[in-house]
Amino acid sequence: MPVVNGEARDMVPTPARGQGDRLGKMGKEKASPVTTATTPTSTPPSGFGFATGLSCRECGKVYPLGPHYACEECFGPLEVRYDYPRITRADITAGPPNMWRYAPLLPVPADIAQRPTLEPGYTRLIRADNLANALGMRKLWIKDDRGNPTHSFKDRVVAVALAAATEMGFKVLACPSTGNLANAVAAAAARAGIRSVVLVPADLELQKIITTAVYGGTFITVDGTYDDVNRLASELAGDHPDWAFVNVNVRPYYAEGSKTLGFEIAEQLGWRLPAQVVVPIASGAQLVKVDKGFAELISLGLVPETPWRVFGAQATGCSPVSAAFAAGHDVVRPVRPNTIAKSLAIGNPADGPYVLDVVRRTGGAIADVSDSEVVDSIRLLAASEGIFGETAGGVTLGVLRKLLAAGQLDPDEETVIINSGDGLKTLDAVTAAVEIPAPIKATIEAFQEAMP
Repeated sequence: MPVVNGEARDMVPTPARGQGDRLGKMGKEKASPVTTATTPTSTPPSGFGFATGLSCRECGKVYPLGPHYACEECFGPLEVRYDYPRITRADITAGPPNMWRYAPLLPVPADIAQRPTLEPGYTRLIRADNLANALGMRKLWIKDDRGNPTHSFKDRVVAVALAAATEMGFKVLACPSTGNLANAVAAAAARAGIRSVVLVPADLELQKIITTAVYGGTFITVDGTYDDVNRLASELAGDHPDWAFVNVNVRPYYAEGSKTLGFEIAEQLGWRLPAQVVVPIASGAQLVKVDKGFAELISLGLVPETPWRVFGAQATGCSPVSAAFAAGHDVVRPVRPNTIAKSLAIGNPADGPYVLDVVRRTGGAIADVSDSEVVDSIRLLAASEGIFGETAGGVTLGVLRKLLAAGQLDPDEETVIINSGDGLKTLDAVTAAVEIPAPIKATIEAFQEAMP
C-alpha cells in the first residue's frame, strides 16, 4: 500500500489480462504491482530513475531491470515496477515544459532533461466549445498531440525507450512501424547521435515515408501488413543483440511513455481527472497506460480520487478489440487490416486483452467506425476547431459521435478525446473529400461570381 503525505492510501487497481489468453489461459483480474511511494528522496537509485524491476502482468514473476519483455514462466508481457518517492504538484510544475517534468514517474535517469532528446510532451489541451455545441455536449477537450516534435504521440514513447536503450548499452535504435513511430525513432536517434533502423509496410502513406527517410537512418519498406513487419522485427531482434527495438525488446519502458498523456491531461485540467476519455486503439498500449497514469496520480495523492470512464476507438477495417468487446469475449482474435487509418492498422494488438479489462472495469465502451465516417470526422474537427487531425483522430472523433448517438457516453460529463497525430501525414485520406476551386481571373467581377 503506498504511503503519501504520511498516511496510507489504497491504490486504484489496474486489472490485467494478457498474452496468456492467446495461449488458452484465461488470466484473472488483479491489481497491477507497479507503483509504490515510500520515503522522501530526491536522488533516484539508478539510471532507470525510481524503477526497481519488471514484473509479469499475468503471473506476477519479478525480473531485474534489463532488456526483458516476456515472462519465462507464462510468456506474459512484462511491466515496469517502481518505488516512487513522495512528489508534490510543485515538484512537477517546477520541471521543464515537456514530458520530463514527470521524470520521477518514469524509468529514466535523473538528468534526462539535460540529455539530447527531442523534448516531447506538454502538448495543448484545447477546450473544444464549437465541437461540443455541434455534438450537444456540455464540456469537451481535445488533447492535441500534433504539437510533438514529429507531430504524433509516438515521440513520448520513443523518448523513454531511447533512455532505457542508452542505459542498457544498445548501439542502434530500431522499430517496426505503421509510420508515426518510424518518424519518431529516426528523429530521436538523429538527435541522440546514434544509428536508427526502421521497417514499415510498403503501402504506407507517402507523407510518412518521406518524413522518415529525411532523417537519414536505415529505412526498409516491406511487402505486407504491419503484423508481417512486426514478425520480421521480432526475428531481427534475436539476431542483433545490440539493437534496441523500441516496441519489442525494450517495450516495457517504451509503453510507459504513454502515461504522460494521462499526467498532462490531469495537470492541465487543474489537477483533476476527466469523467470520460476516448482513446484510439492500435496496439492498445496508449489506452492502458493513460488509465495507469490516472491511477498513479491518485495513488500519489496528486489528484482527488474520482471515477473515470475509458472508451476505445477503432476503424471498422481493423477492429479486433471492438469486435471482442461487442461479443463479450476476453480473447482478441487477429484480423487482416483494411482501412485508411493505417496508424491504427494493427491486426493483432499486443495489449488488446488489457484494453478490454480497462474499459470494462471503468464502465466505458469500445466502438469502431467506417472509413467514410473517419473522413467526415476529420473534416468536422477541422471545420469546428481548426485542428487537422490524422486518420486516427478521425477514428476517435467518429467513435465519440457514435457512442453519443447510442447513449453509451454521457454528453453532460466532462470528456477528453485524444488527437494523436497530424493530418498533414495522411493527406490522401481526405484528398477526394475536399473541393479545390478552379482559378479565377484577378478581377472583382470574377471574385463576385465565384462567391457562394
